[in-house]
Amino acid sequence: MANDAALRTSLVWLAVVMVVVGIWTLSFKKVIVTYVLGVLGIAGVLLPDRDYFDRDYSRWFSLVSEQDKLALALRSGFRLWISPLRLVVYTAVYGYALYRWWLFISE
Repeated sequence: MANDAALRTSLVWLAVVMVVVGIWTLSFKKVIVTYVLGVLGIAGVLLPDRDYFDRDYSRWFSLVSEQDKLALALRSGFRLWISPLRLVVYTAVYGYALYRWWLFISE
C-alpha cells in the first residue's frame, strides 16, 4: 500500500467508532459486527490496486502491459477524476451496508 498513514488513520477511527458503539449499546456482538464491517469497508476503499482498475474496463481481464506501465508512470500526483461506475457501485454497496449496520446497532 502506498499510503500507510491513511490505513492507520482509518483503523484508529474504526477503533473510536467501536468504543462508542460498545459504550452506547453495551453489546459485544454489536462491537464485533462494527469491527467486521469497518475492516471490510476499509479494505474495499484503501486496498484495491487503483492503477490496475484505472485502465479501460475491457482490459481488466488482461495483464498489465508495458504500455500500461508507461502510461501509469507518466501520471503523477493525486487525480481528481472519479469513475462514474466506481462511484455508483461504492455508493450502493457502502450505503446499503451502512444502512443495515445502523438498523442493527439502533435496535
